[in-house]
Amino acid sequence: MAALRVAGSLRVPGDKSISHRALILSALATGSSRVTNILQSADVRSTGAVLRALGAEVPELSADFVVRGNGGGAVRAPATDLDCGNSGTTTRLMAGVVAALPVTARFVGDASLSRRPMRRVARPLEAMGARVELPPHGGLPMIVHGGSLHALDWQSEVASAQIKSAVLLAAVVSGVAASVTEPARSRDHTERMLAARGVRVEVTGNRVTVAGGAALHALDLDVPGDPSSAAFFAGLAALAGDGELVLPHVCVNETRTGFFRVLARMGASVEFTNMRVEGGELVADIVSRAGTLHGITIDEVDVPSMIDELPLLACIASRATGETVITGASELRVKESDRITAVVNNLRAIGAVAEELPDGMRITGTTKPLRGRIVTHGDHRLAMSFGVLRALPGHEIEIDEPECVSVSYPGFWDDLRWCTR
Repeated sequence: MAALRVAGSLRVPGDKSISHRALILSALATGSSRVTNILQSADVRSTGAVLRALGAEVPELSADFVVRGNGGGAVRAPATDLDCGNSGTTTRLMAGVVAALPVTARFVGDASLSRRPMRRVARPLEAMGARVELPPHGGLPMIVHGGSLHALDWQSEVASAQIKSAVLLAAVVSGVAASVTEPARSRDHTERMLAARGVRVEVTGNRVTVAGGAALHALDLDVPGDPSSAAFFAGLAALAGDGELVLPHVCVNETRTGFFRVLARMGASVEFTNMRVEGGELVADIVSRAGTLHGITIDEVDVPSMIDELPLLACIASRATGETVITGASELRVKESDRITAVVNNLRAIGAVAEELPDGMRITGTTKPLRGRIVTHGDHRLAMSFGVLRALPGHEIEIDEPECVSVSYPGFWDDLRWCTR
């Protein structure tokens, strides 16, 4: 089987997590904030639409635009449901914002989002004084009755940046203090971006606290590349037989780089160069080259910093020597799809060896060509992960809904073709 060669420099789209927060914090700040290189995906557009429905001056997304913040002063009750599409980040972060405002809003989404758990974010918001109505299954539609909130010290049962961010945003908008303690450290973009805009933030281990009474000030932001998007191309380079890929200006916040550390443990060559701090975030150019990959063990310590990349890692593991075991990842079951069952079933469908575990999976690498049809369940991460395998010579893999990548990376297929040209 011929080896794949990759080469070149590819700037991946803006970070999805930072893009959501750039819109929200710019709208809530006092003054005008210029935003460049935002991710122009369906999920981020959902956040912009929800903010506009609440009266914020957020323009349509483009490569360079200005959000005119009013400190939350021009908020109005939405005339229609707040449609979050497929975006759990939009739903949970904006639930925190709405909880602190004198409005009532009904959050809705597509079929996939409607099944995802919302009680986990409703509970702390109710503990702060908001009222939240959920259907019996605990998903959408969700009605949030906002108003004056009080301080909160919350012990989260799961490590979730979305839950943590909802509480922190609710506290900042209400002008009260709040603390969130997690069982493990989740990604910390919200706390970094709040601090950059003038909020006093204290972080001690897995506990973060925001002080009450701080006003958000405007801040220009050039959104760095999304490490979750960069991961697909770093993984592709690791599987290739020759060449290297340079991925410039990528966010390398340590709560987001678990995949790259694990990829290096598997035997790939992954290097961060030209490291610097921009807008409170660590940014670097990532250089990825091929290596002789071997199986490893990933547990609950590794998982929070690479939760979105685990489907990709499972696909890469199917081409590594030996066995890869992933545990401590039960959170994968409540993503856009049940990513444990879906990944294992799809690996088996194309001829790989995989076993489902209660909180993860076991994959045994193979060198034989992989052939078959992937059922994505409309999940963008699954489509892109198996798309990386499909790019390898000798494989014949069909992906049922390739267009679902528009949720996070509309140009993914074009960029994948460019890297393997």
